[in-house]
Amino acid sequence: MPVKPIKALVIDDDKAILEACQQVLSRLGFEVDLAATGGEGLSLAQEFYDLVLLDLVMPDQNGVEVLKRLKAIHPQSQVIIITGHGSIAAAVETVKLGAFDFLPKPFTPNELRQVVKKALARPGPDQETPAGTAGPEIVYAGDAMARIMAMVQRVAPSDSTVLITGESGTGKGLIAQKIHGLSPRSREPFVTVDCGTLVETLFESELFGHIKGAFTGANANKIGKFELAQGGTLFFDEISNISLEVQAKLLRAVQERKISRVGSHRVISVDVRLIAATNRDLAQAIREGSFREDLFYRLNVVSIHIPPLRQRKEDIPPLLSHFLKKYNDRLKKAVQGFTPEAMESMLQYHWPGNVRELENMVERLVVFSVGPYLDLADLAFSGINFSSLGDGEAVSLKDMERDHILRVLQQCEGRRADTARLLGIDRKTLREKLKRYGIGE
Repeated sequence: MPVKPIKALVIDDDKAILEACQQVLSRLGFEVDLAATGGEGLSLAQEFYDLVLLDLVMPDQNGVEVLKRLKAIHPQSQVIIITGHGSIAAAVETVKLGAFDFLPKPFTPNELRQVVKKALARPGPDQETPAGTAGPEIVYAGDAMARIMAMVQRVAPSDSTVLITGESGTGKGLIAQKIHGLSPRSREPFVTVDCGTLVETLFESELFGHIKGAFTGANANKIGKFELAQGGTLFFDEISNISLEVQAKLLRAVQERKISRVGSHRVISVDVRLIAATNRDLAQAIREGSFREDLFYRLNVVSIHIPPLRQRKEDIPPLLSHFLKKYNDRLKKAVQGFTPEAMESMLQYHWPGNVRELENMVERLVVFSVGPYLDLADLAFSGINFSSLGDGEAVSLKDMERDHILRVLQQCEGRRADTARLLGIDRKTLREKLKRYGIGE
């Protein structure tokens, strides 16, 4: 059965914004309709849209009134307010009225993509998931993940801070979302701070926001992540990447639940649940002097460790089935499964990129598939050399990982960004592994 496309409506009197939004959303595979006025948008919105991007200031109608009517017609539609004129008070007002989030102009395509993905991951008001099943689906079969899910069930109803540890690609972000989805805060925002990609000089502004004129380039007030997560959950992904200076400021916010925007002395109280994740050994980072011990103890109230996929291989078959269905649906394919030989090769493999690498592999296999079942010949298109597994003398996991990274690096002609993507790890992790194995020095 064909997959129903996501429908999006953009309402804005700025032609450039309409065209930019249409381009970004179309590339995400959405069906996009455009409206240059509030009245035209409301007329189109008699039909259901999964997502609505709404300008707050338009010549014919106030965006707040349009929002009220949109939510009255289709309360399950996720509405994101976009504006270059709105104040913080206006942003708060729209969220109270049912808007999912507030995106100030100008915004980058990536900022738009991120807020859209979060909006569509959040259930609408009439789509409440039964207790115990809210949040993203976590696929597993073994005891290790069963124990983790039992911990998630117990900790989710509380407001306790959680520290999730594990290698890159193990699913730390999914576990964080699951905790949020099962919590009393599930109807409020789940906001991610990607500590591995944010520019150091802008980190404080991203966390706490800034006021107009606070620094060069601060042309308008900006809401920080703490305020965006008000009432919900703030997730720090790869928190070990932040500097000691920012750690000190974060510690104060964690302790006091109060912040001040950059350039302002006004104190703002924030009500957020904190979840942090890292692929590093923070105890070692403390010994090395790169992570504050007091911040660690503030974050490590409840600790959840996700073992690597090579230590829970019983989860591989159900994960393969899950991703096979996902990419069959997305790519309009009908791959039915794997041959026993292909399955055995994947069970022997050590998966340095963990679940993320496995998912990327399945997507590539489905893209190149020609028959109903994927066999050893198909695995040649996966970016992984499965053919050497089990042959010759036994080798260590480190040697296997080093050889695999070298092969993928050669396949990508030395392009590290492509290599990281194929391995299913981030570029920082790839740099660390290349340094560890003396590759490219």
